Amino acid sequence: MKRAALFACLFALTPAAFAQAPSATGGPIVSQAERDATAERVRNGASCANCDLFQIDLAYQSIAGRDFSGARIRQANLSLATADRARFRGANMSLTNFFGARLTGADFTDANLEGATFVGAYLGGARLSGAALGGANFSGAELADALGLSQDRLNTACGDATTTLPQGMTIPAC
Repeated sequence: MKRAALFACLFALTPAAFAQAPSATGGPIVSQAERDATAERVRNGASCANCDLFQIDLAYQSIAGRDFSGARIRQANLSLATADRARFRGANMSLTNFFGARLTGADFTDANLEGATFVGAYLGGARLSGAALGGANFSGAELADALGLSQDRLNTACGDATTTLPQGMTIPAC
């Protein structure tokens, strides 16, 4: 009983994990106001390499050709976004929603895409060399012309019967 009360007190005093998002570089804590200002610049056409774009909403936006290399774009919403030729090299895009996104020629080299949702996304010519794909959902995604995929990394992701893959590759069912 005393342990439960102690645990409840400690839990109540612990700040929420999402209350303080670290910067992309591991530097000082970035305030919500700073993240909002950065997100607004991105929505207005800016590139943002090495930025903290945690949980940014870019649904339905065109970010084609922009550079987000090394950025923290974790838990973001890029559903139905157009990101043709965008550069996400080394970016942390884990748990990001790419539902129906057009990612023609996008560069995801060495990006963290773990747990991301690519349902119905088009990745023709996208570069995925070294990208972490663990738990990513590629159901209905077009990957036939994607570059740099390996069977080992595809084995950590999932898809369905409508997922198109490069010749000879397979993906586990979700």
